[in-house]
Amino acid sequence: MRLTTRGRYAVTAAVDLALHQQGGPVTLAAIAVRQELSQTYLEQLLLKMRRQQLVESVRGPGGGYALARPAEDISVAEVMRAVEEPLDSTQCGGKRNCRRERPCLTHDLWESLNVEVERFLSSVSLAAVAQGEHHDLAD
Repeated sequence: MRLTTRGRYAVTAAVDLALHQQGGPVTLAAIAVRQELSQTYLEQLLLKMRRQQLVESVRGPGGGYALARPAEDISVAEVMRAVEEPLDSTQCGGKRNCRRERPCLTHDLWESLNVEVERFLSSVSLAAVAQGEHHDLAD
């Protein structure tokens, strides 16, 4: 499994919103500057998150983005799924056809890893990441 920049940037942007939206909507430019990310790429990611109703956009002066729900009610897994981040460590994409239409010897191992990663990321809220509490979850 490889975590791409798409997933990393999406989670980073969502956590930034969790940390900075108290004063109202947060602009893409502000997130881009704080996190040293491409504003154009962030725009694409936030559009996908908006379609999944994880963020809301506000137009006009003072506009920007805000989380659509409280940060404690949004999991990292939801953000990753919203931007279509693959969390699959199997060679076959879960189709069980790794070796000429049969699962490879280690298919079940990687499938189990997928389940654990999904479970972990589903258990971590944006609020926990923003508050640095996610470190304790792995213990």
